[in-house]
Amino acid sequence: MLLDDYQDKAVETAIFPRENNLDIIYPALKLAGEAGEVAEKVGKAIRDDITKFQESAYLGDLAKELGDVLWYIAALADSIGYDLSEIAQMNLDKLNSRQERGVLKGSGDNR
Repeated sequence: MLLDDYQDKAVETAIFPRENNLDIIYPALKLAGEAGEVAEKVGKAIRDDITKFQESAYLGDLAKELGDVLWYIAALADSIGYDLSEIAQMNLDKLNSRQERGVLKGSGDNR
């Protein structure tokens, strides 16, 4: 599936307020929560049973959480007027530029 096709289908299921910038605020907050769920799932596996990383059921559950992250990214991108393919290309362009300039390592958004 292409990113933009996913985004089009995902936003058809979006149910949240769209006035007063809530179409940006709501998915941004929910994205943070879903990303936290991914981190929690990985952290608990490290704490409780590192072999979970070899179990297909665990990895499937982790993939489902990543899907939730992707959904909120798609909704937020739509709210700010971008297609996922545009955002993906912008990110690759940024990374390629950093690689060419030898600044992949380091800190700061505009390096």
